[in-house]
Amino acid sequence: MTDSEGWFVDDGAPIDAAATDELATRVREGAAEEPRAWPELAVAAGFVDDEDDYYDALRAAATAATRAAVAERERADDRQLVHAIRAMDDCQRTANELAERLAEWAGTVDDDPGTGIDYARELAAREPEPGRESIRSLAGRVAGLADEADDLRAFVERRTPAVAPNLAALAGPVLAARLISLAGGLEPLAKQPSGTVQVLGAEDALFAHLEGHAPSPKHGVIYTHEGVRGTRLEDRGSAARAVAGKLAIAARVDHYSGEVRPELEAELTERLETIQARADAESGGDGGE
Repeated sequence: MTDSEGWFVDDGAPIDAAATDELATRVREGAAEEPRAWPELAVAAGFVDDEDDYYDALRAAATAATRAAVAERERADDRQLVHAIRAMDDCQRTANELAERLAEWAGTVDDDPGTGIDYARELAAREPEPGRESIRSLAGRVAGLADEADDLRAFVERRTPAVAPNLAALAGPVLAARLISLAGGLEPLAKQPSGTVQVLGAEDALFAHLEGHAPSPKHGVIYTHEGVRGTRLEDRGSAARAVAGKLAIAARVDHYSGEVRPELEAELTERLETIQARADAESGGDGGE
């Protein structure tokens, strides 16, 4: 599309108004430096008979272009990670909830009942017993959901380093994928300041703080990072800021260049060691008093 042609003309000849896919491509890829009297130009070019027909054709092309853009985005590797990590969490949560229900039910007929997913696997593997078919069937469902969660985790662990190598190296594949999911994709995550990355997953606590009902949260899901979780409580805010800062940089590098930057991991390790050394020194000082 050029300023002189418009989205409805190709090499001076009008495009068939019924060729929606071709027109959608021109709408997505074309550009004009300034508005023009496109309806009148479309009629003059023989693309449509009148202004109403022009807007009908434009609406159809714009709708098709939007659908194509959405489909393309959903097929992107980072979106596949988003769906996978959410499905993994759903499978795991549902399996755990059903495992609790199963344990309560099986406990009414089993002399040695257990709990959790392992107990569900044990029940599912037992020989069928009269009157307990439904319990065994439910146990099989629980075990199947748990297996699906494991398979999805394996997929996430394989794919995340390819999609976001620096983020996966710093956070681990699962936490990296969860951050991408919470942000809505790698690009939105790359555009987030480190302070936002720090509290992703703690939105309820953050809103409560903004309303004056709770203290400001120190971290969200990055709590599962060893550099945060393994730090003493009073230093956890400093550790969370350090981790979030490097994760934000890693996400930007992954999205905008894709270059692997191993020095990011070394820098984060050094910063966390400094925080830990300070904590050890203060702890030693307290003990000597």
